Amino acid sequence: MESSNLPQHPDVLANTHEVFNQTPPLVNYNAFEGDTALKEAVIREGAAWAIPQISAHGARTGSAEVIEWGYLANEFKPQFHSHDRLGNRVDLIKYHDGYHNMMRFALESGIHSTPWTDPKSGAHVARAAMGILQGQIDAGHICPITMTFGAVPALKNTPSIANEWLPKILTKGYDPRNVPHMEKQALTIGMGMTEKQGGSDVRANTTRAYALGKEGSGEAYELIGHKWFTSAPMCDGFLMLAQSTGGLSCFLVPRWKPDGSKNPMQVQRLKNKMGNVSNASSEIELCGAFGWMVGEEGRGVPTIIEMVGMTRFDCMMGSTASMRQGAAQAIHHAVHRSAFGDKLINKPAMQNVLADLQLEVEGALAMTMRMARALDNPTDEREKMLLRLGLPAGKYWITKRNPNHAYEAMECIGGNGVMDDFMMARLYRDAPINAIWEGSGNVQALDMLRAMEKTPETVHVWIDELNKTQGENAALDQTVAKLKDELMDFREMEYRARHIVEQMALTMQSSLLIQAGNETVADAFIQSRLGAHGERNYGTLPRGIDCSAIIDRGNPLTH
Repeated sequence: MESSNLPQHPDVLANTHEVFNQTPPLVNYNAFEGDTALKEAVIREGAAWAIPQISAHGARTGSAEVIEWGYLANEFKPQFHSHDRLGNRVDLIKYHDGYHNMMRFALESGIHSTPWTDPKSGAHVARAAMGILQGQIDAGHICPITMTFGAVPALKNTPSIANEWLPKILTKGYDPRNVPHMEKQALTIGMGMTEKQGGSDVRANTTRAYALGKEGSGEAYELIGHKWFTSAPMCDGFLMLAQSTGGLSCFLVPRWKPDGSKNPMQVQRLKNKMGNVSNASSEIELCGAFGWMVGEEGRGVPTIIEMVGMTRFDCMMGSTASMRQGAAQAIHHAVHRSAFGDKLINKPAMQNVLADLQLEVEGALAMTMRMARALDNPTDEREKMLLRLGLPAGKYWITKRNPNHAYEAMECIGGNGVMDDFMMARLYRDAPINAIWEGSGNVQALDMLRAMEKTPETVHVWIDELNKTQGENAALDQTVAKLKDELMDFREMEYRARHIVEQMALTMQSSLLIQAGNETVADAFIQSRLGAHGERNYGTLPRGIDCSAIIDRGNPLTH
């Protein structure tokens, strides 16, 4: 071969290709200002006064720096150290700085406290908006934030405990040091309810509590037993259930005893979870652990249920956040990615899917924020009854919709969607958790039936809420009429529980979307989710839907 046929500059061949037609990362955007539905909900439900604060939070949660914290906290999982180098039992969980940064950010923003410290109109709505933004960074660190928030009503049952603990729990600060609570100004609270043999049936718990002196509320006890799930074991105190002389009671178990010595609450191992990995979940043994009784003796479930109500709301909030982030990622990808001669966002089949994903977000957000408004009215009996059904119904339905929503958003992105260095893989693994945490689907459905049986007026309140839009949509009116018949049929109610709760949730979402005033969104939601269209995959919207208008509401960069 003659030398003239050889490449004169072989180095140019080393550059085999250029990177193009790849979607840029969704970073350095304002996650609130780019979310039309969330902005409208904040105003509609009474928290317009908080928009400057929420917008500032959205700018931070959308920043590349904060988004990276979520990646790092999940890549570098919590590590358990049972003993120190000298052999002392320490039960220490070490987290990556990304986790600590997210915790500090959330706590300093007051997501754990502001409705309690400044309980004005719209406080819960504003907090829910902040939580939805925060939850889009990472789901795991929200768990201790939620438990700290939810513990407040339960602890108020016992003034002697509340006076010491609540000022520090409500402080806007974060102190991750492994030191006694007496040496800190900011505290976090965890929870340990579940045992091996009981699961959701906490009345089957076998952990025993023995009085160290006097018995009763606020008194000191020693706890012996185990907990199958104790979340966030580096919190400063934990609400737990144990059997005392008077029955199942609630206790606050500190990580350190009042004398400054380590409380024998020994971590056996961390759970190896499929998702929610930035948050440490553990099995613990209570080897004579010190604790104070919270609430009345034998009233452990009613005491801790106040915390559970708040945490169930946060499950709704967290799944709404997950679906919002999934839809935002999918829409952002479709805007930038070209295929078969055009941008994906312009392809009718993809528009059908993206609009459908955004409709799911709209429905979840409408119901979550309406329940937040109900939380803002604790003295209104009708709002309390609406919550009594709305929390289990919303928790059931919204969390159930999350996993398939995450899958469909991941499929929109394609191969990159299943890679761990993209966000969708994490959203997909996290998606089932909220449906299981704080009571599975059956628990929620049955809890709702119990509420209706115990307080029949709750059903009338629910129907009254639906009747606000009576006559505005024929398909909704027909579905509500069928729901009324369902609720009046008391045969095999437990067997039909899931169907009933699904119809209650769907009709409530539909009615709330009509009330929200966007006819395009409300009509598309009702057409695609009520009646014959109920059982379906995403991307099967009926003809005539204005997909572009719906997608634009979810586009994180066009507002």
